[in-house]
Amino acid sequence: MARKPRIEFEGAFYHVLTRGNQKQKIFLNEEDFSKYLQILTDYKKRYRFLLYAYVLMPNHVHLLMETREISLSKILQGINQRYTMYFNWKYDTVGHLFQGRYKAILCDKNEYLLNLIKYIHYNPVRAELAGSLDQYLWSSHRNYMRMKSSGIVDKQLVFDIFSENQGRARKLYRKFMEEGAVLSEKDLDKTVDQRILGGEGFAEGVMRQTENKTALGKAKGKFALEEIAEKVQDICKIDLNELRGNGKSKEVMNAKKSLSLIAIEYGYRGKEIAEFLQKDPAAITRYLRNLKGVHEAVANIISLLENS
Repeated sequence: MARKPRIEFEGAFYHVLTRGNQKQKIFLNEEDFSKYLQILTDYKKRYRFLLYAYVLMPNHVHLLMETREISLSKILQGINQRYTMYFNWKYDTVGHLFQGRYKAILCDKNEYLLNLIKYIHYNPVRAELAGSLDQYLWSSHRNYMRMKSSGIVDKQLVFDIFSENQGRARKLYRKFMEEGAVLSEKDLDKTVDQRILGGEGFAEGVMRQTENKTALGKAKGKFALEEIAEKVQDICKIDLNELRGNGKSKEVMNAKKSLSLIAIEYGYRGKEIAEFLQKDPAAITRYLRNLKGVHEAVANIISLLENS
């Protein structure tokens, strides 16, 4: 099954992870770390995106950013290409430095801003590259604590959450970073449609905002939901009554997930799918949260639809 297109619009808030090709190291010394930050700064000035947090690890980078009029794809393409040119020139290498497709999850900023900042800043501590947040040189934590004077990080929104007084805000930020749990990888995997991290209302709003930009270039409403259900039955051997029923077997749930995902890709809204399946809209959001094991069936169903 083809990869889903990125959800991109002005004001979108992303957690971005870009890795070295085949997990190779992308930073070999301090000069490399500094060069990446210089390039990141240059592109931030050029494209005017907001950057709330970053961490540079030996073989990958985390960025927490909000786009403006320039798309995330264009921003990351420019940064990665320019750093690759520097790296290949410096070390007399050729070819791709970064993994082909970076990971970018569209997040609910109101819900996840602070916890994602904490998660990103704790990466070096989890990897045992530093004993504390303050010790690691290549994360934005030091920007928040005034250990760096760089203006690359947009701190004001974060400080405003804690206090109108910047000194007090900084103290409360440190307290937040030192207390409480850090998001786990499992928490970050709780995405809708493998692209959205947020509650049901947020996910539905994003789907509405992008409903005319259907995945895989498919025509909106090209197939009726009844036609999709018919092909689901052919491949999954689950009929419409079972799809609309309360069955929880693995086979039935995978068929419901497959129908929901395919309908989304053909431009149907969660509410429309819910009405067709006689479910609450929240159920469709739950189906889209975990699509493990359904992609082969989905590809076969789409093939049947397109070739019927």
